[in-house]
Amino acid sequence: MQAALLEKLRAVDSATIANVIELFALRPRNRGFMQRGIKAAFPELPPMVGFAATASCRTFSEPPPTGCPSVPDVISRFEELAGPAVIVMQNLDTGGQAANFGDVFCNSFKAFGAAGLVTNGAGRDFAGIAPLDFPVFYNGIVCAHGYMHLVDCYRPVQVGGIDVYPNDLLHGDANGVTTIPREIASDVADVSAEYSAAEAVVIEAAQAGGSLSQLRAAYAEMAARSAALSARVRPS
Repeated sequence: MQAALLEKLRAVDSATIANVIELFALRPRNRGFMQRGIKAAFPELPPMVGFAATASCRTFSEPPPTGCPSVPDVISRFEELAGPAVIVMQNLDTGGQAANFGDVFCNSFKAFGAAGLVTNGAGRDFAGIAPLDFPVFYNGIVCAHGYMHLVDCYRPVQVGGIDVYPNDLLHGDANGVTTIPREIASDVADVSAEYSAAEAVVIEAAQAGGSLSQLRAAYAEMAARSAALSARVRPS
């Protein structure tokens, strides 16, 4: 995917991206975004945009003696993706979870061009990760890594309540993580500013301290603009 398009998507927050995706009516509004348990470790960082390099792991059960994939195995297939990788790692253990990433993993992935990491598991070594400016989305902190080992890679995983497939386009920031259907990625980037302008009508009216009737009118204008934008971008 063109670098210029990815830069345009990085200029938009994930909440706006999610709102704009709704305009296209390609999927139900309660699908495609990760649940609130997946949080930004560094919410001050700008949006992360990239393509899913999927992996599954375990941290509670001991690994088999042979046959486990490694971090270099995941990195070796980055070139198959449509752009910069986002590691999407499912911890298969639902109880007794230990950390499934830390500064060693994050340094390794970033060194080979990864744009970030998303997992339903826990992390550690955040003092070592913070200087990397490497976006991480996770569900907690644990000091130990237990029996951490990769189980599989580049197969569908479930993280944050959604299925993520290899090469899915992901967008994440302090608001959370959403997938972007690749067939509308360019249009999402193009109309995001127009959608934000529609929302700004209400924000400006509220901040101006006007009357309730003026606020109602602003909401009506925002709704009309959003409806017109949706009618324009929906497939015929």
